[in-house]
Order: sequence, then structure tokens, then C-alpha cells
Amino acid sequence: MTTVLQPHALLRPRRRITGMSAVLLPFLSPGEADWDSFDRHVERTCAAGLIPAVNMDTGYIALIDDATRLEVLRRTRSITSGNLFVAGAFVGDTPGANFSEDSYGRRIAEIQGAGGTPVIIQSYGLTRQADDEIVLSYQRLGELCGRFIGFELGTMFAPFGCIYSEKVYRGLLGIPQCLGAKHSSLNRVLEWQRLRWRDELRPEFLVLTGNDLAIDMVMYGSDYLLGLSSFAPDLFARRDAMWESGDAAFYQLNDVLQYLGFFTFRAPVPAYRHSAAMFLHRRGWIRTELTHPGSPCRPESDGPILDQILKMLEIDSVAASSAANSGSIVLPILQIVEGLTMAFGS
Repeated sequence: MTTVLQPHALLRPRRRITGMSAVLLPFLSPGEADWDSFDRHVERTCAAGLIPAVNMDTGYIALIDDATRLEVLRRTRSITSGNLFVAGAFVGDTPGANFSEDSYGRRIAEIQGAGGTPVIIQSYGLTRQADDEIVLSYQRLGELCGRFIGFELGTMFAPFGCIYSEKVYRGLLGIPQCLGAKHSSLNRVLEWQRLRWRDELRPEFLVLTGNDLAIDMVMYGSDYLLGLSSFAPDLFARRDAMWESGDAAFYQLNDVLQYLGFFTFRAPVPAYRHSAAMFLHRRGWIRTELTHPGSPCRPESDGPILDQILKMLEIDSVAASSAANSGSIVLPILQIVEGLTMAFGS
């Protein structure tokens, strides 16, 4: 029998949202990180009230070398000054590899040594095991650290990714050191299922949406760990505050941010990192639009569309503030639609 989901029953009005934002690693030249811009972006993320997530996919964790990974941790520790940050624990392996507890243990030790909380990024060795073995692997990693965050990753992001079965997910819910899990299937139904399991078994567990195509999952009880929020941590924080306060302007700001997600996370999905660099450069927040040389790029024709979206977000921010002050939510939605039409052509 097919289970009929009723997502409206999951709605959580005026809930405080926990936001974690995957920080883009900018570049000055191929292979040369722009450390000053990185530092400012971590600071900006913290100032917005979001938790910085470093050495994630947005930070090219599968592509950077050991020295760069460790420098990211060092700088983030200095900037956060004892406040919470999370960091990807990535083990690069190959198809057919065995699960390497020792390799994950080294990554976990590096992150904890810098004061961060590990996010266990999947690997071939981890995900190609049977369900019981996957749960046992997480339990063993939990013994190495006081707390960690799990991660389900769709193959559109990485070939070693895997969306877990109900059995595995319920197993994660039963590991006390596992604070939550990022879910990146880009599928609402799968995430709604996880919210139901969470509410049933462990209400404090964080279901961290990684669905950049459905950032309104926060309305249903998800929190987030997103790459899209790196484009605009200030606007995500404003959106989150609107939801908590019951401000109906949440919807229009969310809609434009969501359009940004649809445009920048189109196939090939990993090229969203170049979209982020283009967008942040246009905001004057990083010095170039360059990416890691091993990452795919977007065409130059994306530039004018990003300019239009940025203009729409600026209009939306001003108008949302005005609407909140006047008590009116009548906002130029038609202007937004017209802007999209102009961007793509009629």
C-alpha cells in the first residue's frame, strides 16, 4: 500500500530556523585561493546569524589539497572564536574501496582539533556497504567524536552519493552523537518522510535540507545546510527571521531566492559553484569569478540573468521592509514576473 503524505500537517509556523551555510572558497587565480575574500565571507555568514559550514562541496572539498583543507580550518577557527562551525570530513576513495574508519578518524580529529563539528561526507567505501554495516560504521565514527552530522548525497552531486533506506535513516536517528543529517536528494517527498521519522523518534534531530530547489522545506520543520545560502547569507537570515515573526513577506523573498536556486543549480549541478562566484563577485564580495580549475563553469550568458536576479532581490528587500512597516504585503509580484520574462525573453 502506498503511504499518502500530508505535508500540510507538517507545517511549523513561526518556528526558529537553524541555518547552516556552506561557504564558497573563492580563487584569485587557478589554484590560488583568495583567502581575504574567504575570511570576509565567513565573517559575513557569522554576522548574519548563520552557522558557517566549510570544506563542503561548495568549498571544493573533493578537489582541494591537504594544505588548503587545513588552512580553511585554521582560518575558520580564528574567525569563529569558539562559536559553532561545521566542516566536511571527506575521504577520497575509489569504486570498490572498503570503508576506512582510520581515514575518517583522521579527518574528524582535524576538525575537532580546530573546534568544529564534523559533517560525515559519504564515500564509496561507506555507501556501498549493506544497510546494517552502514549504520555500524556511523556508530563507530560516533565513538570517535562527541557529536557529528550525517549526510545523504544524491548522485547528481557526486558519484559516490547515496540516499539511504528507511532502515539506515532510522539507524542514524538512534545514534546519540548524530545531531542531524543533511539531506540532498532534491526530492521533497523523501525529505517529508524523514521529517515524519524524526518527529516520531527524536524530535530534536536536525533534518538539514540540502534541497536548493525547494528552500521552503523550512516551512515543514526542516532546518538547512545549503550551498545556495552562500550567495546571500544576509537575505537568507532575513527570510528566516520573517518566518519566525510571522511576516508574510517571507513568501515573496523566498520565491526570488528560490528562483536563484532553480537557475544556478541546473545541470550540470556542480557548476553552481561558478554561479556562486559570479553572483558574489557582482555583489562586490569576492575579487574574481574564478573557480577551482577542476570544477565545471557556466557560460558568460548567465551574467545578465544573475544581474537581473540581483536587481530583483534588491527591489524585494526594500519593498519587503516597506511592506512590514506599513502592514501591507501588496508587493510588486508582477514586477518580479516581468523581470524573469525580460531575463529569458518572451
